[in-house]
Amino acid sequence: MALDGETTIIIADDHPLFRGALCQALALAMPGARIREAGDLDDLIRALREDDAADLILLDLAMPGAQGFSGLIYLRAQHPAIPVAIVSASEDAANVRRAMSFGAAGFIPKSADSVRIAEAVAAILAGETWIDPDLPQTGQDDAVDAIARRLASLTPQQVRVLMMLSEGLLNKQIAYELNVSEATVKAHVSAILQKLGVDSRTQAVITAAKVGAAPDAASAA
Repeated sequence: MALDGETTIIIADDHPLFRGALCQALALAMPGARIREAGDLDDLIRALREDDAADLILLDLAMPGAQGFSGLIYLRAQHPAIPVAIVSASEDAANVRRAMSFGAAGFIPKSADSVRIAEAVAAILAGETWIDPDLPQTGQDDAVDAIARRLASLTPQQVRVLMMLSEGLLNKQIAYELNVSEATVKAHVSAILQKLGVDSRTQAVITAAKVGAAPDAASAA
């Protein structure tokens, strides 16, 4: 299956061997395509700053700098025009459902062969939503969908703050990492609590963890 070569795809995965295999599969399917690689979320953010005309991001769920679905949530908030497909070793129905609830354009298992990967990428680049037909049916989960909608209302910076809260960072540490004032961080935290309908930082992290957008943690009190 040969696709249009004038396409830019970013592969975000912390395993060089898998990135290499995926690059090879895409190169065969899309001769001449520009393929960039990122080993963690910071690398991915830098790549998007340098080239915001990317046509597709292939995102691993288990990647340094992102907790669960937080990387997907951040990308959908920061770069809504760029489709993001999850490429994961997990084939759990709940993860598929949650990924799609958070705005993923597709879910590709890492076990997929090169033909199936090319099929998925072609469909997503054509504006379709693609889920591997061999994966379990996802069904509906009203609770997950409700939290997904709340999380989707966060701004990109608020998503970054929530990710750092989930890591147990204090306001001053978050301010240093984001190069903003503590007052700005406090304003972001207040907005996060309001949008998620919770009363504390810990509750915000627990709410995000319920849908895999953060690790289970009580250290952000």
